[in-house]
Amino acid sequence: MTKNTTQWYASWFDTPYYHILYKDRDHDEAQVFMDNLTNYLNLPEDGEILDLACGKGRHSVYLNSLGFDVTGVDLSENSIAYAKQFENKNLHFEVHDMCKPFNKKFDAVFNLFTSFGYFENETDNLKTIQAIQADLNDFGFGVIDFMNSDFVINNLVPEDSKTVEGIEFHLKRYVKDGYLFKDISFEDNGEKFQFQERVRAFSLKDFETLFEKAGVHLLDVFGDYKLRKFDKNSSERLVMIFK
Repeated sequence: MTKNTTQWYASWFDTPYYHILYKDRDHDEAQVFMDNLTNYLNLPEDGEILDLACGKGRHSVYLNSLGFDVTGVDLSENSIAYAKQFENKNLHFEVHDMCKPFNKKFDAVFNLFTSFGYFENETDNLKTIQAIQADLNDFGFGVIDFMNSDFVINNLVPEDSKTVEGIEFHLKRYVKDGYLFKDISFEDNGEKFQFQERVRAFSLKDFETLFEKAGVHLLDVFGDYKLRKFDKNSSERLVMIFK
C-alpha cells in the first residue's frame, strides 16, 4: 500500500518519519544563530518571543534558556504535543495556523528554518507577513529565515538516498512552476510511503514585493547564521529582519 499526501505540510510534518529524516539537524548551529540574532536585535532580557512554525520546539527551548518568555506555535498537533513536555512558566506551546494573528504583542516574531512559502493558496504568504506584523509591539522585530533559492537551485542535487534508523529514504529534487519540490519515498515494515515537500522558490525581490504589500519595512538582510552580508550567488540562507 502506498500512502500519498497532497497538503504535504499538514500531514508530512505530523508523521514520525519527518522527524526521523531530519533528526541530524545541527543544533549547535541553531543555537549560534539564536545567540547572534537576539544580541543583534538587542531584545529586552525577559523579552517575549513568538516562534512561528516551531516544530518540536528546538529553537523555542533554547531561546527560553537564554531568559526569554517564549511561545512556540505550529500547525502540527503531534509536534506541539511533543514540545509541551518542555513547558514552564515562561515557555508555552500551542497549535496555531500562522496565517492568522496570534492576537498577542511580542518583542520579536521568529519564522525560522524555511518555515514559509508552502501554502496551497498564494495569498496565505501575504497573510502570514501581515499576521507577524499584527503580533509585534511598537518596538518589535519580525524575522524570516528562508533558504536562498538562487543558491539552492544552482547547487541542487537531483537525486540521492539517505538511511536513518534503518529506513532508506529516496529523495528527488527539482524545480517546477516557481516551486522547489522534494519527492520522498521509502519503505517501513513492508509498507511503502510517498511524501512530497513543495516550497515556493522566493527570491529576496519576491519578499520585498510581499513586504511592500503588507506595509512592513525591511531593515536588514543577512546570508547566514553568523549574520554575514547576503550574496544571492553564494549565501546559503536569506535572513530578513523587518518591522
